Amino acid sequence: MGDELKLLIRTSSPYILRIVWALKLKGLEYDTVYDDQDLNGNNNPIHKNVPVLLLHDGKPIVEPLIILEYIDEIWSQNPLLSQDPYKKAVARF
Repeated sequence: MGDELKLLIRTSSPYILRIVWALKLKGLEYDTVYDDQDLNGNNNPIHKNVPVLLLHDGKPIVEPLIILEYIDEIWSQNPLLSQDPYKKAVARF
């Protein structure tokens, strides 16, 4: 898993930085697709918003926190959150 990841973004979105940071921390390669290249919302037909992480099979994962959780659950190297409950809570803040 991890082949051909695509991150659908809007340049003005502040939520993108967290996702880009997580992808880089995990050492994952991905392509960036700007939302103007997907104006009809094919990749996120329900909400038509970004960011969207498109998986290698074309399935979309939407919403920044859900994307971060998915990345951390699927690719276990370099965990995004500490195992310590307090540190985990601070990181989520």
